[in-house]
Amino acid sequence: MKAKKVTGLLLAFVMAFSVVACGGSSSTSADSAESSGTGTSEKTAQEQADSSERVPIRWLTTGDTAAEVIEDGDRIIEEINNRLGIDLTVEIVPEGNTEKVNVAMASGDFPDIVTGAYGTSATQQWIDDGMVISLNDYMGNNPDITAWLEDYEWSAQDGNYYGLPFITQYDKANSLIVMRQDWLDNLGLSYPETLDDMKEVLTAFTFNDPDGNGQDDTFGYTAQKLSDSSSTPFDWVFFAYGLEYADYTLDEDGNIVAWFEDDSFVPAMKYIKELWDSGVIDPELMLNDSTKKEEKFYQGKSGSMLAPLFRHVGRHESSVQELYPEATICYGLPPKGPDGASGLNRQGKSGMFTCITAACENPDKAAEFLNFMVSEEGNNLLRLGIEGIHYTMDGDTVVFNEEERAKDAFSPDGWAHALAWGSFYWPLESGYLPDTEPNRERALETVELASECQIPNLVKQKTAVEIENSSVAGDVFTQYFSDMLQGKIDIEEGAKKMSEEWRAQGGQEIINSVTEIYQQQSAQ
Repeated sequence: MKAKKVTGLLLAFVMAFSVVACGGSSSTSADSAESSGTGTSEKTAQEQADSSERVPIRWLTTGDTAAEVIEDGDRIIEEINNRLGIDLTVEIVPEGNTEKVNVAMASGDFPDIVTGAYGTSATQQWIDDGMVISLNDYMGNNPDITAWLEDYEWSAQDGNYYGLPFITQYDKANSLIVMRQDWLDNLGLSYPETLDDMKEVLTAFTFNDPDGNGQDDTFGYTAQKLSDSSSTPFDWVFFAYGLEYADYTLDEDGNIVAWFEDDSFVPAMKYIKELWDSGVIDPELMLNDSTKKEEKFYQGKSGSMLAPLFRHVGRHESSVQELYPEATICYGLPPKGPDGASGLNRQGKSGMFTCITAACENPDKAAEFLNFMVSEEGNNLLRLGIEGIHYTMDGDTVVFNEEERAKDAFSPDGWAHALAWGSFYWPLESGYLPDTEPNRERALETVELASECQIPNLVKQKTAVEIENSSVAGDVFTQYFSDMLQGKIDIEEGAKKMSEEWRAQGGQEIINSVTEIYQQQSAQ
C-alpha cells in the first residue's frame, strides 16, 4: 500500500478543497457532458434493498480540468447515497463552459440541481422566469445552508435566496506584480515601493540590458488585455492615485459614480500613458491572453508581469528557469502613489451559483444534499474520504492511502475528490495547500500579501440592471481606454466623453440600480 502522512493541521482546513478555478467535477470529455455513475461492486443485502427506495437527484455542474474523472462505482458517490438515501447522478460539462449549462436550462432540460455562473444574465433569467426555487423554506431544516447564506445575506432578491452563491476572491486574493529578481540584482535595484520607483525599474528593464545579452530585446511590464471595466492591467496605478473602492465610488456630494469617474482616473491615466509612450510596456499588451503574457515573462522578453500566484508561484519560477536556470522571481506589495495610497486586487463579485430547479420533484432531498455539500461532514468525506479505506488516523496525523484514493476520483497528494472541485469552495479562500506542495510557504505568503492590497467593493452584489447592461457599457470603457492609451484621444477629453457615452449606453441605468441598493445597504 502506498500511504502518505499529512499532519493534523490539515484538519483545520476541512473547508478547503482543491479547486483551481471555479468549476465542478471533472469530465471525461472536453466536448460533452458526462454522467458519473453510482453504486459499488460490493453491497450488503440491506444496502441493495434500500437502494430501490433512494430518491434520484440529478446535478448539472461545470467541471475543472485539474480534477479527476468520476467513474462508475465511485465509492464516495455511493457513500453519499447511503448517508442521504439518494441516487446521485452528476452531469459535468467542461471547465468554465457555463454556456452548455445555460443551453440545457433554456431548452427545458432541467436537472434537480444546477450550478451556473453567478452574476450573469443567464442565472438572473433562471430567477426571473421561475426556473429555480427559493431556498427560504428549506433553510430551517438545513443549518449549514442557513449558515452559508448568512455569509451571503446580501445575495437575496426580494427577501428570497434562489441559490448558494460562491464568490471567488471575496475575502482573499492572489495576484501580484511578479519580477525577475536576477534582473533587479544585475541592475542594482530593489522591488519598487513607489510609482517613481516602478518607473525607474521598468525603464531599466527595458533599456539597460538587464539580462546582459548585449541586445535591445526586453521591456519592463506585461499583462493581459482588459475585456471590460471591472478591472484593468493597471489597477495598481488607479489605487495608488487614491481610488477608494473596487466597483463604484462616491463623488464629493456622496452620489454613486463609476470608478473611472473618480478624480483619481485622469492623473492615473496620465502616468500609465507616460509608461506606454516611453516604450517600457509590452506593445502587444492589449492583445495578450494569460498564456501569451506568461510566455513573454518566461522567455525573458519582459521583466515583470501581473499574474496570479498562490499555487502558481512555483510554476512561474520553474518555467523561467527552463530557459534561464539561474533566474529567480520576486513579488511584493504594489507601489504607493503620491499620497501613500496603494492597492491592486479588486474584491470579487463573480463566481458560481447552485440552485434547486422548479422541476425537482424532491426539493427537500435536494436541499439536504446541498446542506451536506457545505457541511463539515461533507467536507471531511470529500477531502479525506472514507476512514479505513482512503485514510487512517495515526494520532492527529492523517495517513492517506493513495492506492485506494486512486480507485475513486481523488486527486493525489491529499487533494480532494472531484465532486468537491468548484461550485462551493476554492483553497485560496482558506489559504490551504497540501504539505507536499514544494513552495507551500511562499504560496501562502503571496495570498497574505495579495489580500493585504485587496480593495473592497462599495456595493456587494450585482444588480439585475448591472448584469443586463454590463456588456455594452464595458465595451465603451474598453474602447476609450485603448484610445487614450494610444493617444488617439486626449485623456481629459476622453475621460469626459467616455463617461457621457457609458452613461448613454446603459451606465446611467446601472448607476440608478446600484444607488438604490447602496441606499438600502446604508440604511441597515
